[in-house]
Amino acid sequence: MDRLRIDESAAAAAIDGDFTRATDPWALFAAWMAEAEVSEPEDANAMALATAGTDGLPDVRMVLLKGVDARGFVFYTNVDSAKGEELAQNPQAAVVLHWKSLRRQVRARGPVTAVSVEEADAYFQSRARNSRIGAHASRQSRPLTDRATLEAEVEALAARYEDGPVPRPENWTGFRIVPSSIEFWQNGAFRLHDRVRFTPDGAGWHGARLYP
Repeated sequence: MDRLRIDESAAAAAIDGDFTRATDPWALFAAWMAEAEVSEPEDANAMALATAGTDGLPDVRMVLLKGVDARGFVFYTNVDSAKGEELAQNPQAAVVLHWKSLRRQVRARGPVTAVSVEEADAYFQSRARNSRIGAHASRQSRPLTDRATLEAEVEALAARYEDGPVPRPENWTGFRIVPSSIEFWQNGAFRLHDRVRFTPDGAGWHGARLYP
């Protein structure tokens, strides 16, 4: 399973009992993610990412959360992909992580900014070599004649780079969603769920309980 690196000090701030009394959404998120890493059988860091271009028509797909801190939620992609083009047209997005085993979900939305070159380079080099080669081979979201064509391109690139370094493609980078809101949801009996929405409040956050 592709695991997300969790800030252990933040995860230690897990809320005992009533999570709706939490004051720090990042500490609460770290705690929930740490539990999900244990209980979820596959990809606890999988999240649905929604974007929309200038046509206003929403698009949604699953991606992997690859970084989270007080600046926001980070994922990586080819900027020439559908989501990359939509983010160039309308740099805003929404995400949801759903952990069925825990009966929880977290939603967030806000403006999107590109990560730094240093962040993108560091993450790219942490990927498996075959994944780095695949990033070069894939013309993401473009028409593909057949799988054999893709496999041939991968093979040619593997031969080109042999055992040498595989550089990050210029059109492959990361994006950070800077949340204007983060909402935590916990399943309750008879659909009487618990919901808390956090919104920025000066240097901190304001949490408000919502009807289910």
